[in-house]
Amino acid sequence: MTVFNLNGQQLYAVQEGLPNRQVALLIHGWSSSWYAMSPLMPMLAQRFSCVAVDLPGYGKSPALPERATIVAYADLLAKLIEEISPGPVVLVGHSMGGMIGLTLARRHPQLVERIVMLCPTLSGRLSTAINVFIFPITLLERFGLGSLIVSVVENVVVGITDRLMRPVSFAERSGITENQYKRIRADARRPGQGRVRAECFRAMRESDLSGKLNDIEVPALVLWGAEDNTVPLRDAGLLADEWPEADLRIIPKAGHWPHFETPDLARRHIAAFLGLPLASTDLNTPVDDRTVAEVRDIAQFIANSDIGSNLNQAQRIRLAAQFDKRVFAPHATIVDVETAGNEMYIVQLGVVEVWSDPDSVGQAPKNLRMIATLTPGQIAGELAMLDGGLRSADLRAGPDGATMLTLERERLQTLCEDDPTLGTRLLWNISMAMAGRVRFVLWQLQRAMQKIVR
Repeated sequence: MTVFNLNGQQLYAVQEGLPNRQVALLIHGWSSSWYAMSPLMPMLAQRFSCVAVDLPGYGKSPALPERATIVAYADLLAKLIEEISPGPVVLVGHSMGGMIGLTLARRHPQLVERIVMLCPTLSGRLSTAINVFIFPITLLERFGLGSLIVSVVENVVVGITDRLMRPVSFAERSGITENQYKRIRADARRPGQGRVRAECFRAMRESDLSGKLNDIEVPALVLWGAEDNTVPLRDAGLLADEWPEADLRIIPKAGHWPHFETPDLARRHIAAFLGLPLASTDLNTPVDDRTVAEVRDIAQFIANSDIGSNLNQAQRIRLAAQFDKRVFAPHATIVDVETAGNEMYIVQLGVVEVWSDPDSVGQAPKNLRMIATLTPGQIAGELAMLDGGLRSADLRAGPDGATMLTLERERLQTLCEDDPTLGTRLLWNISMAMAGRVRFVLWQLQRAMQKIVR
């Protein structure tokens, strides 16, 4: 583990990924350690420089000298970001870690680019089961004698807290492994942390974010287990009321630990949100620096293309990661009229010539001639991609060649499944571009008919 010294406060952390990448800061929740974020580390490390911390008082990090509060944690992590990152970071927080991340984003917005939250504590009001069964134990742990009593009861009664916590924390059909569960339980019962557990329980109650979410401007993904009996789903109503721009996903067969219980689905949602290339098919393939820079360049380019209207930065990055880039020599054929299609194109550099035979519609072309020129930002091939039919024209690179961005039908379908909002906007933008092109062609035909009549 790495040890950071922040104005005398030691902070232990596990680091993965290349150090020159954008930082992804992973923040665990109440009664946990860095291990609570471990299922996400291999995937995120392919794209980011990952830092998973032990919050003060948890894991190996010594407690704060003062009482633990959400604000104190947020400000300490802000100092860490200033020390280790040259720019804004991606925050990934679980449970109380989500509340800390949101507080950090509110107090230090310049340090945060995007946020991923898993079952975040928003109102600070935990479930009835937590308040009835766990809170009294937490209060006892606040004091030395009470902590000893809890420890004795734990050993004698064969894990009373385990029997109470398992149905509260995990879904009935949870996919968490036994080894993972034992490690999470060990963190929750780590000796010597009774005081910080009690202080953080109080801190969450004192840090109600109700009425404060609408001033957070960074894009956010929120994953919530449908059977979360720790942080109840009622808190999701705060998102709907105050932060509708946040991308909320409810995950079935998951409780308070969706990244352990339904790891593939959780990783897929997160990879798509963060714009990991080929996120839907290969989540652990290393991403080189060139690809990272290319995704950002494509996202910037998409903003001014036929399909970039009304997409925010996070959506453009997510979309950009699904494109392949192809370079064509001058006058090279990109696709011919007799080929069935499963992908569409966006011209990125150069021009593309459209060759067709208007006199042989529905038949094999006999006399192809250039009928249009596509410039950077314009799309082509969208009809063939959508229906899988034959192309209606040849596409050829212009005299200086062309660079094309290609989007396969399968990736578009996966994108629509993973992110219906982005998929709807993308299909709408494609439709609008098609409509504009059809209107222009109809105008040309009308003008031609007017000339014939004259």
